[in-house]
Amino acid sequence: MRRCFLPLFILLLTCTISHAQTNRLQGAYKTKIGDAYALWLFIDGYSSIIHYNDKVYLSTTGGPFTFDGTTIRVQTEYNDIDSTAVGKPISHVLKMEGENLVDKSNNIWVKQAAQPSNLDGLWRITGRRQNDEMTTMKRGDRKTLKLLVDGHFQWVAINPAQHGFYGTGGGQYTFKDERYAEHLLFFSRDNTRIGSSLQFDGEIKGNEWHHTGLSSKGEKIYEVWSKESN
Repeated sequence: MRRCFLPLFILLLTCTISHAQTNRLQGAYKTKIGDAYALWLFIDGYSSIIHYNDKVYLSTTGGPFTFDGTTIRVQTEYNDIDSTAVGKPISHVLKMEGENLVDKSNNIWVKQAAQPSNLDGLWRITGRRQNDEMTTMKRGDRKTLKLLVDGHFQWVAINPAQHGFYGTGGGQYTFKDERYAEHLLFFSRDNTRIGSSLQFDGEIKGNEWHHTGLSSKGEKIYEVWSKESN
């Protein structure tokens, strides 16, 4: 009888170890390759890599991931350089040295200092005020996600089903006393916005984040973001 339950026990143990290893990566990691920076974000089972320099956005790719201690496996949901990669898994073989990651090209991804915040997580926009009326967005293939972890953030607008990529931006953020501030380090739609900062009001209501203020164009915005899970 015990032999009947052994394979299930091994499966559960393997899943538990894998989940623990995946959570172990949570945070922001940074390296420099040539004259460009690479930022790697891990939060709530989602991974994103962004390449940029001081004045120009270069590229991004990401999706849900797992980690077994030596290999990160990402199910690609977006890749703005190679759309044919969307839907395909990609593996990153690496080793951990302390808190840092070392990839097969010997690039050292330095773990950024922990800056825990109630906003840390993977979010998806689910509502927006338009013409003084709140509009709830139906869940579909197209989505806008926002990753926030340890003072770093990225939003990305995508449609994995159609290999669609519609824009991204991000950098550093703070959230204190219901005030949310962003400092842009990359922005795919307008490189002239790099280095700018914006401030908003922000309030967490259960699994929702209500985000209000003025956009980079000076337009009033009221957005509702909901916690996303993988």
